[in-house]
Amino acid sequence: MCFPCWYKVVDASQYLVITGAWIDDVKVKKKAWILPGQTYTIIDLSPVNYTFNVQAMSAEKLPFMLPAVFTIGPRIDDMDSVKKYAKLLSNHDKNSNHVKELVQGVIEGETRVLSASMTMEEVFKGTKEFKKEVWDKVQLELNQFGLIIYNANVKQLVDVQGHEYFSYLGQKTQMEAANQAKVDVAEARMKGEVGAKLREGQTLQNAAKINAETKIISTQREGEGKKEEIRVKTEVKVYENQKEAEVAQANAELAMKKAGWAKEAQVAQVESTKAVALREAELQKKVETMNAQTTTEKLKADLLSKASVEAETKAREAEWNLYQKQKAADAILYQKKKEAEATETAAQAQLFARQKAADGEFYAKKKEAEGLVALGQAHGANLHTLLEANGGDYAAVRDYMMINGGMYSAIARINADAVKGLQPKISIWTNGGEAADGGGGAGAGNAAMKEIAGLYKTLPPLLQTVQDQTGMQPPSWMGTLSVEDSQRRN
Repeated sequence: MCFPCWYKVVDASQYLVITGAWIDDVKVKKKAWILPGQTYTIIDLSPVNYTFNVQAMSAEKLPFMLPAVFTIGPRIDDMDSVKKYAKLLSNHDKNSNHVKELVQGVIEGETRVLSASMTMEEVFKGTKEFKKEVWDKVQLELNQFGLIIYNANVKQLVDVQGHEYFSYLGQKTQMEAANQAKVDVAEARMKGEVGAKLREGQTLQNAAKINAETKIISTQREGEGKKEEIRVKTEVKVYENQKEAEVAQANAELAMKKAGWAKEAQVAQVESTKAVALREAELQKKVETMNAQTTTEKLKADLLSKASVEAETKAREAEWNLYQKQKAADAILYQKKKEAEATETAAQAQLFARQKAADGEFYAKKKEAEGLVALGQAHGANLHTLLEANGGDYAAVRDYMMINGGMYSAIARINADAVKGLQPKISIWTNGGEAADGGGGAGAGNAAMKEIAGLYKTLPPLLQTVQDQTGMQPPSWMGTLSVEDSQRRN
């Protein structure tokens, strides 16, 4: 027995859907033998465009029209989806109203549900996100039919008749755009005018800058030439000018050393002066004692005593003059020594200062000023130290400064010059009345001592006058003598 068979081959965009004998479910092939007892259907897998005007309502209950075009077709990359499509929709043409209504129902349902959860502003401004949400929701429903969305194009939202939301929104946007355009035009005009003025200013600035740079470069070239000339001249005197940069430090150190030396010299001078005064007081005391003895001996032995007294007095005077000259010579020698050391140091500092003259007079003057400041500070510190050392006694510091200034030495020198070369002779005259009362030589001695006591009585007013006029005070041992001591000494 022979059964008739047919061999079927379909186009590239088509599939054979075979059912019947020896097939449990459905068989989908591009080419196959159709056996007796089997039937077949050819399905087209090419996508179809569906155009819809979906009516939806936003969360504010504002209706609107959503024009959309969906490109939908069977899913060809999954045979299960192709079988689903063959089972459910193969009896209907893909362009039939049945398929179109099916797709439109799915799209409208999902669009309405999605738009009801969004405001009109969100739908209008988030068209891309809205399209993606609709795509995902619709695709989820189309999967059960074996269909896939190849493309979805959501057009501009349209107002429903009687509701002009998008019209008013467009007018608002248009007015805002017009106003913004006016603002942009005004701003552009402003930028143009400001830019023109800015360019003019920059042109002038750049021209001035170029001229200034040209002058600077020219001045630099001239300066380099002069600098080279000065360098050549400086190399000739490099030895003399090699250490001028350190003149300030040397001056400061010299100032400090001078201050220290001056302090030592002042202390030594004060000690010398005090020693001279002490020695002078001792000699004066001895002279007075010898004068008293001479007077007594003179009364005892007339011419012989007088000659002896004169000889001894001259000897004492010569000793005093010799001692005074020795002390003066020692003081002058010490002073000359210190002056020589200071002169040597100053000469070294001057030589040291001249060794850096090439670095510029300005730097030297600056450092010299700093040295003067340091010297002033050293003098200030010296005065502060003197005040602290004397317990804040200004009179003591003044006396010290007078001693330091050599005022007392000058007074002593003037007095010494006044009596220089003199040979004083001491004579005591008396009228002899007291001698008659006292009886003989003893009365004459008492009269002579009274003359000496009278001389001593004139010393306090004399010393008070000297103190008032010069500020000099008498030696401490004179000011502390009591009346008993004076009587005992007499």
